[in-house]
Amino acid sequence: MEKHRGFPGRLPGTDFQFVIRRASDKGVTKLVSRERYADRRPPDRRADEGFMAALWNHFGEEPFVRGNLDAGRLSWLFGREVIPATDPFDPEDYDALLKIDVQRAKASFPGIFDDEDDW
Repeated sequence: MEKHRGFPGRLPGTDFQFVIRRASDKGVTKLVSRERYADRRPPDRRADEGFMAALWNHFGEEPFVRGNLDAGRLSWLFGREVIPATDPFDPEDYDALLKIDVQRAKASFPGIFDDEDDW
């Protein structure tokens, strides 16, 4: 399992986890597309936005390996803002390649991309 050095471990000041420490002995947690309803709690929305910002800052538009990124947190974005980078795609593989769907991410999290020209 690839560890993404320099990637934030969690949303600062919270217990919202972004990475896992080690591979599970029970097997790889499958990525699934979780439905984000309009009535989600504000802390959950901030966690999604913080995770998306971390992905964008760390990987940009380049494909990236799932590695030690938390499957639960990824699943809130998977199938929308984060999509498979290869076909076929194995949702239960730590080496699976993902990428950010920039258009959908900009639509869902415009605040992250507002200062894009400053980078």
